[in-house]
Amino acid sequence: MSRSKTDVLLGTLDLLVLRLLELGPRHGWGISVQLEAITDGVFCVNQGSLYPALQRLQRKGRIKSYWGVTENGRRARYYELTGPGLKQLKQELDNWSTTSSAINQVLAFDGSS
Repeated sequence: MSRSKTDVLLGTLDLLVLRLLELGPRHGWGISVQLEAITDGVFCVNQGSLYPALQRLQRKGRIKSYWGVTENGRRARYYELTGPGLKQLKQELDNWSTTSSAINQVLAFDGSS
């Protein structure tokens, strides 16, 4: 079965960004590339979705940014997780666990009992 590229579902993008930033600071393009690589190309987040999400998370104090230099020597804005961002990540991971478990129960339901 071939995999197609899809945009990350609204509502999961914040969770995925926060999780990647938990691993360390990253620039926007790096977040996009890493997300696509980790998911073998299944999740492809376009810049028109990623940067508004980063700005929204920054306005809420979940992440902060600073200017730095990439591996290629280019100037880029880096993002990193804040204390409130880590707290939100933990809450969203708990919510995701509960939600995905319930979805799996429905998908596995065979109609008996």
